[in-house]
Amino acid sequence: MGPVGAPPSPQHRDGTIAWVNAHGGAGASTLARVLGGVDLGRRWPDASRGEPGRFLLVARTHAAGMRAASQFLDLMRKQQHPPGVELLAVVLVADAPGRLPLSLARRVRVLRSVADVHRIPWIPSWRVGAQTTDAPKQVRALAGLLGRPAGGGR
Repeated sequence: MGPVGAPPSPQHRDGTIAWVNAHGGAGASTLARVLGGVDLGRRWPDASRGEPGRFLLVARTHAAGMRAASQFLDLMRKQQHPPGVELLAVVLVADAPGRLPLSLARRVRVLRSVADVHRIPWIPSWRVGAQTTDAPKQVRALAGLLGRPAGGGR
């Protein structure tokens, strides 16, 4: 995990969790808007910037997304991360509506063998930037884990 495309560190509002993309376009900014927290793009949390060390890794459910999540988890396993960071969970955001192909479902099982994994279904309104009136149960469950209300977000 490096500073590839890392945005300047925002002044975070709640300071409790950070969202980190395993790859570009994973969905961390949307999840941060919906559930709160700090979107760090594709970089590690940095305590020297006052960022929370507890974070969620976000990846899409396509092959490249899950490969990126696996590579990130391997860095964690090898202790190649800054001190004071704690991975809370991997959040897999659907890359398309419907069920995952068997090969990708197997990848999810492999990720689950090394980390807590939460899956977010395809949410059509998020694709077009629209508000939702009721968050899906998977988003509400993730919000509960984080101790937050699940707004509809965009």
